[in-house]
Amino acid sequence: MAQQTDLFKNLIAHCKEYGFIFQSSEVYDGLSAVYDYGPYGVELKNNIKSYWWSSMVQMHDNIVGIDAAIFMHPKTWKASGHVDAFNDPLIDNKDSKKRYRADVLIEEQMEKIEAKIDKEIEKARKRFGDGFDEAMYRTTNPRVMGYVEAFEAIRTRLAAAMTNGDMAELKQIIEDLEIADPESGSRNWTDVRQFNLMFSTQLGNIAGEEGKLYLRPETAQGIFVNFLNVQKTTRQKIPFGIAQIGKAFRNEIVARQFIFRMREFEQMEMQFFIRPGDQKHWYDYWKQARMKWHLALGTPQSKLRFHDHDNLAHYADAAVDVQFEFPFGFKELEGIHSRTDFDLGNHQELSGKKLQYFDPELQESYVPYVVETSIGVDRMFLAMMSNALVEEEVPGGEGSRAVLKLHPALAPVKCAILPLKRNEERIVKVAQDIFHKLKLSFNVQYDDTGSIGKLYRRQDAIGTPFCVTVDFDSLEDNTVTLRDRDTLQQERVHISQLEGIIRERVDMKQLFV
Repeated sequence: MAQQTDLFKNLIAHCKEYGFIFQSSEVYDGLSAVYDYGPYGVELKNNIKSYWWSSMVQMHDNIVGIDAAIFMHPKTWKASGHVDAFNDPLIDNKDSKKRYRADVLIEEQMEKIEAKIDKEIEKARKRFGDGFDEAMYRTTNPRVMGYVEAFEAIRTRLAAAMTNGDMAELKQIIEDLEIADPESGSRNWTDVRQFNLMFSTQLGNIAGEEGKLYLRPETAQGIFVNFLNVQKTTRQKIPFGIAQIGKAFRNEIVARQFIFRMREFEQMEMQFFIRPGDQKHWYDYWKQARMKWHLALGTPQSKLRFHDHDNLAHYADAAVDVQFEFPFGFKELEGIHSRTDFDLGNHQELSGKKLQYFDPELQESYVPYVVETSIGVDRMFLAMMSNALVEEEVPGGEGSRAVLKLHPALAPVKCAILPLKRNEERIVKVAQDIFHKLKLSFNVQYDDTGSIGKLYRRQDAIGTPFCVTVDFDSLEDNTVTLRDRDTLQQERVHISQLEGIIRERVDMKQLFV
């Protein structure tokens, strides 16, 4: 655990040092749980969004995009259930004065039990070797069986309490498990109470409830209220989807873990409209499609897993998370939800406007069902950084390097042009000519602010997949040294071939092959 904590601290420090993420309003000592993306951070973030958008909209002839406004009519959030049900169960420690989400405290206790199970299994694996049968061991070893029984008992109680909104039971679970404040060790807790997460503001100079607006807590509702507008103008037939990337806002009281949980964040959501009764087929389809999307980036399968929801949201009849193993454990990265006709049905009822689709094959009208895929841009950013940042020894006794092994298609800078001698005008001219030519094709960088070794290390740290070094030989034969970030291999390449070689390796289309 201490090692994981150190890795996370190193990641946060790396993000600031190399211009990926800064604390918002840092000159004023910062604003809690709000962050700014720096020069390389915004490039990586835009590349993540581009990959998602291309995979959803460009690669599907039955998915189109929109960009809905952040402000929406306040009845939107009544119909969606957010006014009445968008709450977190919070608990305070009376001694430390710290505030926590009650369900998260319980889930962290469950994770400790899971860790004990994994430890026992790993010990047995080493003891029994190749003949180890993990499935049998889980069901026959008394200690593991005891841990599993304890875990399931807590899981069942937590799911029931969350489903029923039973705040007293949540506190009782915390007391029964003797959960202490992670910082002070105190078990002196207040009662658990609900806290609505929506930010509110007012429209113009209208005060009171009539002028009350909310900053949207999710982007999905902008899609639902535009369902008929999009369907009619694009002449889509069910099944079809509407995709959107946009900002959302939640008044997270206990926002922690860097950009994992923020008050202002960005979502990539797609609502897929289907016939009622087809939801299981499409739910399974999008589960597999989304996992394939993640794996295409080179993320190890061991770092990704599905996690079914025990406590379903008010709108869902099935829900699963794609979880990623962050430095602080497996946490939600993306959600796939079968939302039934909850949203369209409620908007139809409250607005008095029909939100139905006439199915020419069935010759009938109905309110479509929806399967949703929703992923946080910021969480995806954190997952990519967590997976890519490596500290490794450089062969040949050249010390160690921090290298960001991002997929080349996502890398903020695709190629760096480095003159071997910045005071040699002929070398500088060739290097700058290459830079000006390549920048028309992809994001490149020219750097002559240090020795070639330091320049390589700097580009490694920001994830640049290729470096081009211009030297004296370049003046004679028009060749340059092309260095690979991951393998450290260097090859002489003719200047005329550079664009084609680099494009082939960094082009996003390779992710869809």
